[in-house]
Amino acid sequence: MTDSVLRSLDEARRGARAEEREDPLMRDLIGELLRRTRNEQGRTLREVAEDAQVSLPYLSEIERGRKEASSEVLAAVYRSLGLSLTDVLAELYQRTALIGLSRTGAGAGDFRRAGAHVPGPARHQAQVMSLAA
Repeated sequence: MTDSVLRSLDEARRGARAEEREDPLMRDLIGELLRRTRNEQGRTLREVAEDAQVSLPYLSEIERGRKEASSEVLAAVYRSLGLSLTDVLAELYQRTALIGLSRTGAGAGDFRRAGAHVPGPARHQAQVMSLAA
């Protein structure tokens, strides 16, 4: 009985099982973007953490999608990487709305919705830009 209770608690804490989750978590998408951008710039986790004045373990957790960072912390990391909020929103839009979503299973931030209707880019681009303004 204890095992089933613990399993139920684990499932409740996680919410829907990761395999069943239809939409990605924002923290996974943002973390993947931050890590990819940092790697493209050839910077270490330590360099970005120090520049953003965020602890190295905390930034690592953010990049892995394990921590839901505050907007203030994210803004500091974006600035450190030379990104603006508009850059981040545009990238997230491209990763979700334009290509659709479904979990590929390759890692955090790897999503694509199979068979989903891909909306017209002009309408959604205007919506994203209005959010960024």
